[in-house]
Amino acid sequence: MTRQIRFNAFDMSCVAHQSSGLWRHPDDRSRQYNTLGYWTELARLLERGHFDGLFIADVLGTYDVYGGDRTAAVRNGAQVPVNDPILLVSAMAAVTEHLGFGVTAGTAFEHPYPFARRMTTLDHLTEGRVGWNVVTGYLPSAARNMGQADQLAHDDRYDHADEYLEVLYKLWEGSWEDDAVVEDRERGVFADPAKVHDIGHEGRYFSVPGAHISEPSPQRTPVIYQAGASPRGVAFAAEHAEAIFVAAPSKEVLAATVRRIRDGLEAAGRDRRSARIYTLLTIITAATSEEAIAKEAEYRSYASEEGALVFLSGWMGVDLAAYDPGDPVGEVESNAIQSTLQNLRAEADLGREWTVGDLGRHSAIGGLGPTVVGSGEEVADALQSWVEETDVDGFNLAYAVTPGTWEDVIEHVIPVLRERGAYPQEYAPGTLRQKLHGRGDRLPEEHRGAGHRIRSGASAGTAGR
Repeated sequence: MTRQIRFNAFDMSCVAHQSSGLWRHPDDRSRQYNTLGYWTELARLLERGHFDGLFIADVLGTYDVYGGDRTAAVRNGAQVPVNDPILLVSAMAAVTEHLGFGVTAGTAFEHPYPFARRMTTLDHLTEGRVGWNVVTGYLPSAARNMGQADQLAHDDRYDHADEYLEVLYKLWEGSWEDDAVVEDRERGVFADPAKVHDIGHEGRYFSVPGAHISEPSPQRTPVIYQAGASPRGVAFAAEHAEAIFVAAPSKEVLAATVRRIRDGLEAAGRDRRSARIYTLLTIITAATSEEAIAKEAEYRSYASEEGALVFLSGWMGVDLAAYDPGDPVGEVESNAIQSTLQNLRAEADLGREWTVGDLGRHSAIGGLGPTVVGSGEEVADALQSWVEETDVDGFNLAYAVTPGTWEDVIEHVIPVLRERGAYPQEYAPGTLRQKLHGRGDRLPEEHRGAGHRIRSGASAGTAGR
């Protein structure tokens, strides 16, 4: 059977997202990021294209590593200004029926107890179409503005996030029994107090003794997304993630990353395909190859390489303004996104040494993922080869201009993939988790979070399988 390809759209509540400078292009509407109309129209468009979901990135801090301050980030509109992604979802859910929403929120600066309620609320309002992208943070500016000298060390951030998730699983899965809400009008009992339980959590980082304040939502636990391919990130994803986002500059590097993740899932006692893996990619397409090539050249005339280096400095934890364009990236230590450096080192091992200038030019459109340029048929060929050669499940599609990049994909690429039987004709019914995995609305039994599930008739304070 022809393998099905899955798409997510990758956006952020800011201008240009990862294509710094493209906000200046006359066809780009990202400047409207702070209007509901932009987001509701985008949601309708993506649902017409049968995208799995809209994945909304976020940062809580400015990119101030490049040049030692935020000047270049502000000048380029490099993810500043940026708004809260969670507040966008209800409006988009109201105008769609199937599209999923993956919202990014960090574990470093918000207590899990109020966050649990926010996500349960969204899961109710979307009728089970929400996922949470778990990030541990990487920008020192965010830590400073939350009263900390710096963020925790890389692996310590994941230890903190592990306990954060434990608290959330207890609240989402282990506090309210499935039949706690009885709505007994004759007795005047809305919910049975005996079926609502304290979680009694006492840990290294958090103390949460009481019960979840919200009744169970369609998925209880939202779909868990995660983006991290460092060894500690893979271990975290293997324990928690149901959809994983990666970025790799080549098929060789991506194939190795996908293999490490699937091995990690298996080592954690889960099926190798229990998480969907999406890789970052940008598509520039048109009716003909020549038109697509011309379109890319036009886009690059607006792109800001300085803006790209602002992002890269933040992602790598290295001030690239201190280097000449011809300098190789080399061996540097990072307390930021270690998978970025890991991928670049893997490229060097394959004989492809990246210079600072190479990185700026490559990343000026779409960030660290590759850009595929061509007609619908050529792009479809490329996507199918990436899937076949790397075992990735699909693509997290960044844009050059919005919504034009996704409109072009829907017009030129998806019809070709459908003709080849490589793209869905319609949505599966059910929640986001059911759509992605076809195994029901709730966490599967082998997932770590399911170990905190409470059964009807359990005694107070108990949960388990």
